[in-house]
Amino acid sequence: MSVPALLDHSHYEQACDQAIAMCDGNLRSTIKALIMANEYLEAELEELQAAISAGCIPEASRSRSSAA
Repeated sequence: MSVPALLDHSHYEQACDQAIAMCDGNLRSTIKALIMANEYLEAELEELQAAISAGCIPEASRSRSSAA
C-alpha cells in the first residue's frame, strides 16, 4: 500500500540532510542560514506584495504575457 503524499515527509528529511551538509554538519550554522534565507524570502514577498498593491506587474508575468 502506498503512503499518501501528505504523510510522506522524506523530501523534508533529504532537505534537512542537505542543509546540514552544506554547513559542514554544524547545526547552529544550519539554523542560522535557514533563518536568514527565510528573512530574505519574507522581504522579497513584502516587496512583491507592495508592488502588486501599487498596480505594478512583476517582470516575469510581463514577459510571459507578451510571449503569447
